[in-house]
Amino acid sequence: MTIDWRYTVEEDLGVLSVAGFLGPDAVRRFSGAVGWAPARGTGPVVVDLTELRSWSAEGQLAITEAARRLAEAGRGLELAAIPADGSLVPTGDCPPIPVHADLTAELAAHSARHGDRAECRHEWRTTGWPAGDQAAE
Repeated sequence: MTIDWRYTVEEDLGVLSVAGFLGPDAVRRFSGAVGWAPARGTGPVVVDLTELRSWSAEGQLAITEAARRLAEAGRGLELAAIPADGSLVPTGDCPPIPVHADLTAELAAHSARHGDRAECRHEWRTTGWPAGDQAAE
């Protein structure tokens, strides 16, 4: 079992929405999706886990590795809507990973910190991601 993802770039942040199960079979695909971020957009990358059914220990490690990779590229990683069946326990050398209750709460907090976002959006997604689904405004 693997994941589907959608990466949306807005003016000053990226949103990586992930659906499915983030387990050993999906880590490589997740890492590839995170690899899009440094070259596309600025600001933090919010990993939206609203549609994620669950994650394994390997999936959680992939999240902390993504935080390290993004920090090296000068970008932060934030999480929205972590799965109810687990909490992220980053390793000691991991950059801080803010966790938000859901994507709407994170976007509201981001707007409060940085002002309203302009309507500048670009999107990439796997073929399994529903085409009619739009990122939260």
